[in-house]
Parts: sequence; C-alpha cells; structure tokens
Amino acid sequence: MIADDQALVRTGFGMILAADGIEVVAEAADGEEAVAAVGRTRPDLVLMDVRMPGLDGLEATRRILSLTAFEPPRVLILTTYDLDRYVYAALAAGASGFLLKDVTPEHLVAAVRLARTGDALLAPAITRRLVERFVAQGAGTPALHRDLEVLTPREREVLQALGSGASNSELAARFALSEATVKTHVARILAKLRLRDRAQAVVVAYETGLVTPGGGGLN
Repeated sequence: MIADDQALVRTGFGMILAADGIEVVAEAADGEEAVAAVGRTRPDLVLMDVRMPGLDGLEATRRILSLTAFEPPRVLILTTYDLDRYVYAALAAGASGFLLKDVTPEHLVAAVRLARTGDALLAPAITRRLVERFVAQGAGTPALHRDLEVLTPREREVLQALGSGASNSELAARFALSEATVKTHVARILAKLRLRDRAQAVVVAYETGLVTPGGGGLN
C-alpha cells in the first residue's frame, strides 16, 4: 500500500512497482485512510509518507503496527529529508526503514523486496547517522527500553555490530561465522528484545548505550 498526500507520488511509485510485478492493493492520501486501508486489504508492506493532512504518517504507523487482529505489515517511511526527526520517531515506533522520495526506480523495487524479507536494514549508513543524531540530541521520542541482560555475550557483540550498520556478510566476516549462523543470532536478538526488525535493533543499540554516537565501543 502507498500512503502519500501527493497523487503524483502514489501514481508514480505504483507504476514502478507494478512494472516489476509488485501488486499495489491500496492507496491512501492521509493517515486515517492508511489505517483503514490496512485493515481492509492487509498488505505485506506500507510505503508511508510522514507529513500528511489530518492524521500524520507517524501516528498512522503506530496505529498500524499496534493492530492485533492480524500480523501487521512492515512500514517504510517516505521522506524528503534523510535527517528528519519524524523518521527517527517512526523507526522507534517500529517502522522497518525509510526511503527518500527521490529514490531511483531500481532502488525503490529493491528496497520493497528487501524490507519484505526482514533480513536487512535499508540504507544502514543513513539510518545509523539518523539515529546517532537524534540520540545524541536527546530527542524527545519514547525509548524502546530493552534489557540487554537477556542477551548472551556474543549476542551483545552482534547487536553492537548491527548498531554500527554491519550487514549479514560483514557480521559473518567479523565474527568468523557463516551467514546462516549470523541470521540465527540476529533472529534470537530480535526475539529476546521483542523487536520487529534490524531497524529497531539499531535504535536499541544506541538508546541503551551499547553503541555511542561517533563511537561504537561497549559501555
């Protein structure tokens, strides 16, 4: 589903996705429409604009991800700016990542397919920079409040590396593990900390001090 108050954005993105065999089951021009459309069509993934009239994309994301009648979709935030405080708040609320609106057609398609798998964080360097900035500034967004004591020492190391933006292949090389083993570690971290995906893991790594802005060492 595509939620954006600009009809041209919805149409353009829809055409790009459809041309690559990705079905767009619904469109929405504001947050209220987006929440209603998710309940009606149950999409796998939502492309969500932040700044829309009425109910904005941030609150719409919170409502969508709190749905209990069925497994809520993953949400990718659409934004004009890569350092938008609303994007950080959306990641903390459970969004799986974000895309700039000037994204290329190829990147849009790849990002949608990638987010659907949940295996990788979108634009890790940009997401890490975004989280660093707003954690360092003490941005007034709800913390995820996760207790890292439930993790093993190796899982803490993997989470720290995730917070630094490492991909599965980079994690495998760093810890001399197979990618399958890395995926198992990541899955266990997400399960133990009750996180939806790697985007939230990055937020937790910073908010708990496991990774520090401009640094990366364990506290």
